[in-house]
Amino acid sequence: MRATSVIAGLLLTLFLLGTAAAPARAAESVGFVRNAEGAGLVQREGKELAAREGLELVEGDVIRTGSDGRIGVLFHDDTRVGLGPSSEVRVVRYRFQPARGDLAFVLQIARGAVTYVSGKIAALGPSHVRVETPVGVVGVRGTAFAVRIGAD
Repeated sequence: MRATSVIAGLLLTLFLLGTAAAPARAAESVGFVRNAEGAGLVQREGKELAAREGLELVEGDVIRTGSDGRIGVLFHDDTRVGLGPSSEVRVVRYRFQPARGDLAFVLQIARGAVTYVSGKIAALGPSHVRVETPVGVVGVRGTAFAVRIGAD
């Protein structure tokens, strides 16, 4: 009887230690860099990653281009975002689980020239798409637009 209690206690301890030491769940991919030219980077959790074709993007990523950079991003719902030279955007929120009704696309444009072509989130629920700029918020109801933020 005592041996059973000791084994049960050890198993419980191992289980608790295993769950406490489990690594944090990796952030879920929201899309990827489809094309990149010139200088560009993705800032993620304080680290800078070179923007290159195929680089997976996650919620919270900041995408920047240098003075000679251009980056094209394809999100999993087929939304496309293009950054011209000296541009910066942040993926604030992204959810694409239409079967559960979980839809959200929030993009923050800090500076530069950015193009947007809507995907399935805008088609299924236009009110779930929002593009934020330093001077206002765009509620996307159409299919495409371009914006330039910064000094002329």
